[in-house]
Amino acid sequence: MREPRGPMGDRAWLDQIRSELRECLDDLRAAADLGPGRLLVVGASTSEVCGHRIGTHTSAEVGQALVETLFDFAAAAGCHLAFQCCEHLNRALVVRRSLAEARGWTEVAAVPVPGAGGSVAAHAYFAWPDACLVERVEADAGLDIGDTLIGMHLKRVAVPVRGRRNRIGEAHVVMARTRPPLVGGSRAVYDVEEARRRLFGDMR
Repeated sequence: MREPRGPMGDRAWLDQIRSELRECLDDLRAAADLGPGRLLVVGASTSEVCGHRIGTHTSAEVGQALVETLFDFAAAAGCHLAFQCCEHLNRALVVRRSLAEARGWTEVAAVPVPGAGGSVAAHAYFAWPDACLVERVEADAGLDIGDTLIGMHLKRVAVPVRGRRNRIGEAHVVMARTRPPLVGGSRAVYDVEEARRRLFGDMR
């Protein structure tokens, strides 16, 4: 790991972080078909982005930059966002209350702050007018910045996505899409066009 970096007053470095995040999001959107109605779960350690060990140097500036970039992306893609809190809040998630009620998610009582929830979750909480915390979700895709372990909030079956970059700042990045479990044995068909050909091929 390189020498830790501090974002205080370093606007060029924060702009670089935003650019790197946008690049990852573009790659994930293409691989995971992130569009209207889909849910992206995000876990992020601002400490790791700055080159420190996770949970040791929370950065409000980096958290704000990440959340603003993610909000812009979600608005353009039409997808929903869920922000995973750190282990001190048992990895509960910040979501919009309207979405939580629509999907029947279980609400939990806490307000994320830096050091107990994390800067990213805290910024998301105060950026949404109707934010709340929920116990768990089943997301269609995931973005993990700094190895925060978001797998517990992904639908089965998670599939790794390899983008053009594997770091944002100094943080390791892991991305995933999900697909329905493939059921059946050797006779099972998973392609719609193949199924159509088998069913209707002799009738045309």
